[in-house]
Amino acid sequence: MPHFPMNTGFEPNEDAPADMQNSSIQIKNRRKRYLDLHPEYFSAELELADPLLYDRLIRRFQTTQEREAQGREKGFSGVLQADLLRSEAKMDALAHPDPSAMMSYTRGPNGEILAEDRDDIPASKEEGEKQWQWEMGLRFMRGDDPDFDYATVDTNEDYDDLSEQQDEYFEDEEPEWEVDGLRGEDARAQLQGETGIQDF
Repeated sequence: MPHFPMNTGFEPNEDAPADMQNSSIQIKNRRKRYLDLHPEYFSAELELADPLLYDRLIRRFQTTQEREAQGREKGFSGVLQADLLRSEAKMDALAHPDPSAMMSYTRGPNGEILAEDRDDIPASKEEGEKQWQWEMGLRFMRGDDPDFDYATVDTNEDYDDLSEQQDEYFEDEEPEWEVDGLRGEDARAQLQGETGIQDF
């Protein structure tokens, strides 16, 4: 499981009862497991969730052929919707600048909207995709995707990490010793004085 930065809101409230904290952790773990098993969640349709972020992390690295292929996949209405949402988001970012945003927007000399990159813009396509998946993954984990039915994941035991349950099971298990047909304490008594080093 990844370790999330301190400011993501994933830390359980220390004043909350232990069972609520455990439930919150279990839900986050199930959501993370869902994302691990369903990488298609990060498809191009997710662009509409944050068109500006998608533009700066994914779209800027796409070739003309990749954009055309994506356009054919979305269809005319899908491309138009994405363009409109991106334009509206730019207007909103221009009217209400966010100092913590990855980019800021200003008006150019002819009235066009120009993006000014901050230092943390990725240098490559792979970096951009990785950062896009990280940001959208955090959004998903917080429960901020209004189009997703979280109950199908949050209440589904199939998304529990079985390795954690297995570790808990084996931590509680007493080791079984068997030496020359003896088990338990009798076997341990027989092993006293054994160094574990084989003499040849």
